[in-house]
Amino acid sequence: MDATFVLYPNMTALDFVGPFEVLASVPVISARFVAATLDPVKSDNGLVVTPTDTFASLKSTDIVVVPGSGHWRELLKDSGGVVEWLQEVHPTTKWTTSVCTGSTLLAEAGLVSKATTHWAAREDLEVRGVEVSTDRVVFDGKVVSGAGVSAGIDMALRLVEAEFGEMVAQAVQVGIEYDPQPPRSYDSIPPEIATGLKAAFDSRQG
Repeated sequence: MDATFVLYPNMTALDFVGPFEVLASVPVISARFVAATLDPVKSDNGLVVTPTDTFASLKSTDIVVVPGSGHWRELLKDSGGVVEWLQEVHPTTKWTTSVCTGSTLLAEAGLVSKATTHWAAREDLEVRGVEVSTDRVVFDGKVVSGAGVSAGIDMALRLVEAEFGEMVAQAVQVGIEYDPQPPRSYDSIPPEIATGLKAAFDSRQG
């Protein structure tokens, strides 16, 4: 089973590295990295990843993982071929997934009706006709979305459970020693902190 991780400039590294660690822990899953070209791709914080495939060469896969970016509105204006490739490959997948603002790319491609995303991007999902959930992971048929950044680990664990069963998912979770605590979310923090955070994220969008 192939799991293909979409790469593009200014993606958020943990959005795909987290799910990669989870999915790559399952022996029958092989990881691939797809981008517009085979040139190395730099994340928003400087991590450089080399693709294994291009949008032109890879036409089918079992699982797609679309990471988000802190500059998602800029990406929505010009996805560099990501949206078109998703539209092309989605009919071939068993699971099409996103992490963080990656769900806005799925929405732009017209592939999702209900999803979660980073709290700063909820409006961008809503204006694209998507029912926005504040849940950490959302299943919408074969489309699975995880909320912001670290939620990609939760999304991938839920995906492993759906595909291979609870025991495999538990083994993977313990294997990577994932036990987040204490729980905290945008909707549970003091309003003054939430307001400041929202302003900071909005300022990135220009």
